[in-house]
Amino acid sequence: MSENIVILMLGISTFLGALGLAALLWGLKTGQFDDQSKFIDGARFDNEEELRDAVMMEEKRKAQKKKKEKKDAYRPAD
Repeated sequence: MSENIVILMLGISTFLGALGLAALLWGLKTGQFDDQSKFIDGARFDNEEELRDAVMMEEKRKAQKKKKEKKDAYRPAD
């Protein structure tokens, strides 16, 4: 291989490594990797049954919220 090719490959790999490092630092700074609820839920809902109960409770909350929004959206005519 030519000396110029090796220098070009080193330059490109260094640039790509720096680009990857910049992306990682940006992700850390903006909180892209923060998922605290995942660890808390993992500890709270240890088995499948508790996890199913948690999902059902979340669905009930969403249904109640939609029902309330629907109820609040109705306005009688003046």
